[in-house]
Amino acid sequence: MRDFKSYSAKQIIKEIQEHPQESRKEWLLYMFRFFANRHSHNAEFQFWQQNNHPISLESNKWIDEKTEYIWNNPVKAGIVDEPQHYIYSSANPFTELKTSR
Repeated sequence: MRDFKSYSAKQIIKEIQEHPQESRKEWLLYMFRFFANRHSHNAEFQFWQQNNHPISLESNKWIDEKTEYIWNNPVKAGIVDEPQHYIYSSANPFTELKTSR
């Protein structure tokens, strides 16, 4: 888990830093630095939480809950009335984005 978190954090931060169209670049890097300052063993950025709490995925209950939460974000933000109306949602039947539900 430690190696996964270390590698993936470095890769994601690198992508954010090098992507010219990332509109939230400065804010994201600021937040990663801010949270890194809370823990002395962080070098420059903190992407993942410090602790590990594995979640059993023996059923789809957890995945279904998270999928519903994500699908409803554009609805709660007032962007659309129904999750399937959001063009960038896997709930939209016409998008290429799909979940394994």
